[in-house]
Amino acid sequence: MSPPVTRLAPSPTGALHLGNARTFLVNWAMARRSGWRIVLRIEDLDGPRVKPGAIEGVISTLRWLGMDWDEGPIVQSADLSPYEDAMRALARGAMAYPCELTRGQIEAAASAPHEAPAEGEDRSAPGQESRFPSSLRPALWARGFDRLDTNWRFATPGGEVSFVDGFAGAQRRSPAESIGDFVVWTKRGQPAYQLAVVVDDHRQGVTHVVRGDDLLDSAARQLLLHRALGLAPEPAYFHLPLVVGPDGRRLAKRHGDTRIDRFRAEGAAPERVVAIIARWCGLGVAGRMSGAEFAARLEPASIPRRPIVCTPEDHAWLLRDD
Repeated sequence: MSPPVTRLAPSPTGALHLGNARTFLVNWAMARRSGWRIVLRIEDLDGPRVKPGAIEGVISTLRWLGMDWDEGPIVQSADLSPYEDAMRALARGAMAYPCELTRGQIEAAASAPHEAPAEGEDRSAPGQESRFPSSLRPALWARGFDRLDTNWRFATPGGEVSFVDGFAGAQRRSPAESIGDFVVWTKRGQPAYQLAVVVDDHRQGVTHVVRGDDLLDSAARQLLLHRALGLAPEPAYFHLPLVVGPDGRRLAKRHGDTRIDRFRAEGAAPERVVAIIARWCGLGVAGRMSGAEFAARLEPASIPRRPIVCTPEDHAWLLRDD
């Protein structure tokens, strides 16, 4: 039998921060501890948010922390044909349709003007897209994917999607009610996040997906796409609680500079960064720890099921040299 496969899938929209590093390091350690193969995939389809030089920076940071991989880096934008093939299949089966509705029309129907996506904008990740009412879905649509420069939406079927998450436990989601018909192709002529990861996970043989629980709601949508496209087997999901700031909000610039590059430039050792991540994962670490040591000692069951709080004291500890 082929070994299980996971993926490290950074997006080159900026430098990795402590929260990103924690998720990638846990993913990597679980893989190396369990004998999974690792694919490095660069998810660079986020249009203008992709930063020049960010791909090289992300790879350098992962290596600095002691991570490695068995395949890649595979860059999503290098070949769009697999996503186009998937869209043709969805369109042929009347499971996706072009949508040229304006932002105002969607806002009016959704009654959520502050959450509605801008026309042509890919905001298909959780928390970034308001519900698209089924009343806006056309009664009939053509079964050919011949308009690559417009938004396409998945005709989300009703009913619940149930799955067991390796960290979050049993889950029941109703995407048709919570989000409605979501974007799978954008006006930029590129796949949206939800479609791209499903196509890539299948063609790269990914069996285990480890990521932050801000993407937990996405799992139900992605499972629907797996089934609509006839892609099997479906991956097992492991959604980790996020690293947050003292205010309880996900780690961001408002919490100070938490970029790994910043700590690296100021003289922090990689073993120091690994050690604080290990502490956040329930391991008793007083000083430093290598990536290999972290992989050997990590017990997923010890990882707290609540968000991890990154404090100013943590920042200061990272830059100590004891």
